[in-house]
Amino acid sequence: MVLAVVVNDVHKVFRLYQEKNQYLKSTVLRGRRARYEEFWALKGVSFEVPEGSTTGIIGANGSGKSTLLKCLAGILQPDRGSVSVNGRLSALLELGAGFHPDLSGRENIFLNGAILGMTKTEVNSRLDDIIEFSGLGRFIDSPVKNYSSGMVVRLGFAVAINVEPEIMLIDEVLAVGDASFQNRCFEKIEQFRQDGRTIIFVSHGLSDVLKLCKTTIWLEQGLVKESGSSANVIMRYSGQSRSAREHNEEGLGEKWGQGGGTIESVDLLNEHGDHTTIHRTRRPLTIRVNVRAGEFIPTAVIGVRISHLHGTVVWGCNTQRRDIRPSLDPGLASVDIEIPSLPLLEGTYDLTVVFSDETEVHEFDHWEKTIRFDVSQDGVFEEGMVTIDSTWRVEQESSAQ
Repeated sequence: MVLAVVVNDVHKVFRLYQEKNQYLKSTVLRGRRARYEEFWALKGVSFEVPEGSTTGIIGANGSGKSTLLKCLAGILQPDRGSVSVNGRLSALLELGAGFHPDLSGRENIFLNGAILGMTKTEVNSRLDDIIEFSGLGRFIDSPVKNYSSGMVVRLGFAVAINVEPEIMLIDEVLAVGDASFQNRCFEKIEQFRQDGRTIIFVSHGLSDVLKLCKTTIWLEQGLVKESGSSANVIMRYSGQSRSAREHNEEGLGEKWGQGGGTIESVDLLNEHGDHTTIHRTRRPLTIRVNVRAGEFIPTAVIGVRISHLHGTVVWGCNTQRRDIRPSLDPGLASVDIEIPSLPLLEGTYDLTVVFSDETEVHEFDHWEKTIRFDVSQDGVFEEGMVTIDSTWRVEQESSAQ
């Protein structure tokens, strides 16, 4: 097995200064350097990446992921240990960082290409492909200082991938641009995979890591917590990160209404009837809504809406749409929405509750994003927002005798 990258016991330390000597005079008068403490971003990281493989790196903010990639790219040098890279490397880290704001996009392509080790002839031969991939078109001869930050990153990505590297380092750059550009990025990475190139991919998007990477390394506080099959590592990382973030953000959203009734409380209950903000895919979930009618309501409507943290509505329904039309006397009433098998996949979701009359226009009370809750999909290896029950059948015709 040929190894593309070998990381051996890498340590990296940074100095966090508690004070600062502004001038040489202050240094002389103090007779010492400014005080500082050492922060070890990496503490003995070791792993190997075989040639032609795609490896993911995950971990919380501050776990050392970006520092590790900068050591691999040669931007930073380890304080202890060693990094060995076998092949031409392109790093998609801080894209567009080398662009000159007064030069045009076209001129910056040549500048950035030179920084990445390409000759003028090589850049010329790929110029049309770079411009087409970036999607900048008629803006390519405008000064970069007039570009949006997204346009700059797209141009940087287009240049970097056309270096035709043997090893590619990618750090959280696939979220830039619209859906069409992101699809082109994934298609290009998939093409690199099929060509047998080596990819090291850092992302907080666990579904992207699972989709692209066969193996994953989990960093925690500068150490390798776990490495191995992406599905197994992500499942364990996700379970731990969810439990570490257990919270109850009641009153998270805004409340408004026209009066005549109020939403008193909203609870999420698991299969044991316990209150929790962390739920599991395909497990029972009950949404309990307590409302108070201020006067007699001939036909009350209680509705709920679940939306993803990013804003996409996943599901919404109410009592009237389910042909339930309760009349409420003044006082307290309770509504239970029982979901026998929660279809939501891994993610963070917001629950909105509405209490209205039968027109659904007159809202007694509206509680937007009343509860934020997390879903863990232990044992379910799917992507998207929901799981769909399905039967998969493979049939093969018997070979002719």
